[in-house]
Amino acid sequence: MKKLLFFFILLVVYMHIPAQVVIPAAQRTELYVPLLKGKRVAIFANHTATIGKKHLVDSLLQIGIHIVKVFAPEHGFRGITDDGKFLNDDIDSSTHIPVISLYGKKLKPTPDDLHDVDIMLFDIQDIGTRFYTFISSLQLWMEAAFENSKALIILDRPNPNGFYVDGPVLDTAYKSFVGMQPIPIVYGLTIGEYARMIAGEKWLSTKLANRQYQHNVKNKKLKDSGIYFKVIKCANYTHKTKYILPINPSPNLPDMASVYWYPSNCLFEGTILSEGRGTKHPFCIFGNPLLPQTLYSFIPTTTVGAAEPKFKNQICYGWNLYNSNTNILLQEIDNKIQLKYLIQAYQLFPQKELFFTKNKLKNGNTVYAINRLVGNASLVEQIKQGKSEAAIRAGWQPQLNAYKKIRKKYLLYSDFE
Repeated sequence: MKKLLFFFILLVVYMHIPAQVVIPAAQRTELYVPLLKGKRVAIFANHTATIGKKHLVDSLLQIGIHIVKVFAPEHGFRGITDDGKFLNDDIDSSTHIPVISLYGKKLKPTPDDLHDVDIMLFDIQDIGTRFYTFISSLQLWMEAAFENSKALIILDRPNPNGFYVDGPVLDTAYKSFVGMQPIPIVYGLTIGEYARMIAGEKWLSTKLANRQYQHNVKNKKLKDSGIYFKVIKCANYTHKTKYILPINPSPNLPDMASVYWYPSNCLFEGTILSEGRGTKHPFCIFGNPLLPQTLYSFIPTTTVGAAEPKFKNQICYGWNLYNSNTNILLQEIDNKIQLKYLIQAYQLFPQKELFFTKNKLKNGNTVYAINRLVGNASLVEQIKQGKSEAAIRAGWQPQLNAYKKIRKKYLLYSDFE
């Protein structure tokens, strides 16, 4: 009786949603819940996996879906852990379901993790930026599914930065967990479309995963599951949609201003500047104690998701780009990666040799940390040489145009052009 009531409530809510309102795939339960019945389900999710205001896991448990375990990405299942902090396995205090960390001792499910699983479900809100690590987790989740012959369902969600494509395409010499594929910084795909692309282009990182995926395509389905790889689409979404997130995707993206500026200003993570963690508006606010005191001043402090931000409790000087009016923000961003603030900050910084931070490799060599974020080694040298933003951007275009042609093959929704 409870199950029937739950579906009736969802049906009533669904029928009363205006046609123009975007409906994430998780809310379209009629398209995937029948596939889960009688199966042992593993879910990769965080706090953004919701049906309305209720978590997907809680909703599925309520109607009797057998969830055997949950896998958690960076920031954890409940989405409150600090950026970059490794996580341990745990038991969810609310549901008492085992939570296996895929951002700690391992990044990918093992065969032992999946031995008691029939279907692997993925539902996370992405923000459409290459170095936002959930798409790297998605790839490893897909590989584990194909390598272990598990059925895979991805519940798609709108991309809040899905209305443009821009930035340098990753040189695979700089491949890492913050950039695994030759895509631009802003890649203009939903997470479901991106999954279709990396599978279709044979970009999975193991021969077994690519081979098994092709075998599954040829045979249409896995034994006893009825599916092999299925993306449940959003309703009423297109790539012209300016989708406003109902839930903050991670602790340091507290509002749409941070989400819109993140693709450009996350590059400050590879510099001596604070990128605004420890303030109310990360990635909108950035600076350093050594920049001119005539600039905007701020003090990073301990906040949720940023226990030890750069220059904690020190006065920094820099920029504040925050604006609650998203229309004004979108006009300033102009569907482009903005390099002008990075260039200005370098020009104003008094100790230029320290501006770009370095990471030490296992072989003893050092590399600029920003190279992994940008996806190449060119940008640092171009800024040092005083190249203009227009000149730098011009160098991106040939590879960017080639990527756009690949992207078109995997769209599930009407494009912005």
